[in-house]
Amino acid sequence: MVYLTRVEHFNAAHKLYNTNWSEEQNKKVFGKCSNANFHGHNFEIFVTVKGAPNPDTGFVMNAHELSVIIKREISDRFDHKNLNLDVAYFKEMQPSSENFVKVIWDLLTPFIKDCELHCIKLMETPRIYVEYYGE
Repeated sequence: MVYLTRVEHFNAAHKLYNTNWSEEQNKKVFGKCSNANFHGHNFEIFVTVKGAPNPDTGFVMNAHELSVIIKREISDRFDHKNLNLDVAYFKEMQPSSENFVKVIWDLLTPFIKDCELHCIKLMETPRIYVEYYGE
């Protein structure tokens, strides 16, 4: 099994806030992430596919094709968006990175052909990232 990872970048803003909680409880749980004016991240997305290399190309998947899919389905959809206000997925769901990576998985899965989506790693900051394996 060979693993291929493509990295792309986009920017987005969000606010972590539970409307059923008090302002104090939101600040206690989410800290600065509950800022009323939102906050932004320079997201790095690592998309890893796995499979056997094609005998004709030597590719698990064409990396350029993977890049086009990620840009079209993820970067173009979320770049410079407010996840809370502009993205339907987060109208009823907390826009945490943990939830976001699952949305990304679901968006990319139909476009991965002749190999398998293995992992999505979403880096929120240089010190915080989440990984999802479709489980």
